[in-house]
Amino acid sequence: MRGIFVSSAVTVCAAAALTLPFLAIPSAAVPAPPDGASVPATRTPAGAHGVPGATQSLPLVPLGPARRAARPGGTRAVARGLPPREVARFSLVGIVWDDAATELRGRAQVRTRGAGTTTWSAWQDVQTHDDDRPDPLSPEARRGRPRGATAPLWVGASDAVQVRVHPKAPAGRASGAPALPPGLRVELVDPGRDPAPRGRGLGRQAPAPAPSPSDEETASSAANYPLAPLGATEIPALARPESEKDIDATHVDLTGATDARPPADGRGEADPEGEGAEAPGETVSGPADDTDPEADDADPWGHYVGGRPRIVTRAGWGADESIRERGFPYTTTVRAAFVHHTASGNGYSCAQSASLVRGIYRYHVVSSGWRDIGYNFLIDKCGTVYEGRAGGVAKPVRGAHTLGFNANSMGIAVLGSFGGTNPPTAVVNAIAGLTAWKLGLYDVNPLGTARLVSGGGNLFKKGTTVRLKVISGHRDGYSTECPGDRLYNRLGAVRTAAARLQGR
Repeated sequence: MRGIFVSSAVTVCAAAALTLPFLAIPSAAVPAPPDGASVPATRTPAGAHGVPGATQSLPLVPLGPARRAARPGGTRAVARGLPPREVARFSLVGIVWDDAATELRGRAQVRTRGAGTTTWSAWQDVQTHDDDRPDPLSPEARRGRPRGATAPLWVGASDAVQVRVHPKAPAGRASGAPALPPGLRVELVDPGRDPAPRGRGLGRQAPAPAPSPSDEETASSAANYPLAPLGATEIPALARPESEKDIDATHVDLTGATDARPPADGRGEADPEGEGAEAPGETVSGPADDTDPEADDADPWGHYVGGRPRIVTRAGWGADESIRERGFPYTTTVRAAFVHHTASGNGYSCAQSASLVRGIYRYHVVSSGWRDIGYNFLIDKCGTVYEGRAGGVAKPVRGAHTLGFNANSMGIAVLGSFGGTNPPTAVVNAIAGLTAWKLGLYDVNPLGTARLVSGGGNLFKKGTTVRLKVISGHRDGYSTECPGDRLYNRLGAVRTAAARLQGR
């Protein structure tokens, strides 16, 4: 299919944490100071008729002369942080700064106090990196003001926080330049409660009727038709060969779309930069490569569509559709899948997965300044698949997940950190099932390779044509530790399983 609108290019996986020594700050339980009053939170209307989420944004302050790191040239770079402080309840934390193009060179750590307790956690590293941002010339970057951001860290229900960021002055920095980016703030995200179950009237008292969905909720849900009815909280699994009919759902409605203003009806947006030219990140057309398993013109389109997995929709995990930009950014097709980990830690239960997804969504949009959550899909440790960026799970929605390669690809993020932890078998199976279905809708072999044009990054210069495996890790397109060694090492098994599920 031919495409459409070029949106953002952001990666949302983290590089390995720096191992700089920290100036000593006691890690024992620290009571909040007398002036540590709760901070008013930025709240929004409830998503999917649930309880609204909230974001608290607090500036980081200098930690004092005793907590400074020497820099080349005799100057000194000041560590910044937040003393122990009581705040409104939150469950996810991250650090942002003003300029998305500026790196945070240093080590960031937080510790939190469990809600309603006197127990503080140990210091935890927050993954710092510079690869999570929209492409500078993308509509997503031009329309908004993306901020630099660390990976978010899930800490569970907490009501107090302490932060420290120790700078590292890189060689070659001009004398007097700040070692830490300006505008550092800690973002404390309350994801709100899960949406109330729909269609269930158990108990003696009948449930109150749900309010009418908003225009944004309706548009987001309608983008998944005919895979599920309007307002559905999940898209059911569908076995082969019935799943071949899902190809019809890949069609993008661009009626009345313009780039200057997102369409009010929530339909797709046209790509002003991609008309009549090969846009960065798009698949390069050319003669078939008989060494590429994907090059098999003898088989009819749709013959190798894997069974559709069960997918929890945005309504199902409680997305607050009012905070994202209206309209949906589409690219031309889907030729590759990039696998990520969220680097948000593994300290969550599967019952908390929807809350974690809502927290990441709010962190990407409210704190980082993106149009929507960056990933196209998310998978929890139990193998449940969640719809990510709005626009339709079968459609070629352009995400913000792999800087330089967001066009004609999809981003799949596994909730957790897998640098030293093995991904559960359920996760590996879920990635295989999802890619077998979604890549199959676009006639792509999971064992093949895709020729893509880089939109710019630290591995491939803008305009460079590269060949990547159809199912790649984030690190294949950008120099990063993502998706962690343990998950990356399972991608070979994912490719084999996905091809088998397609019937190859």
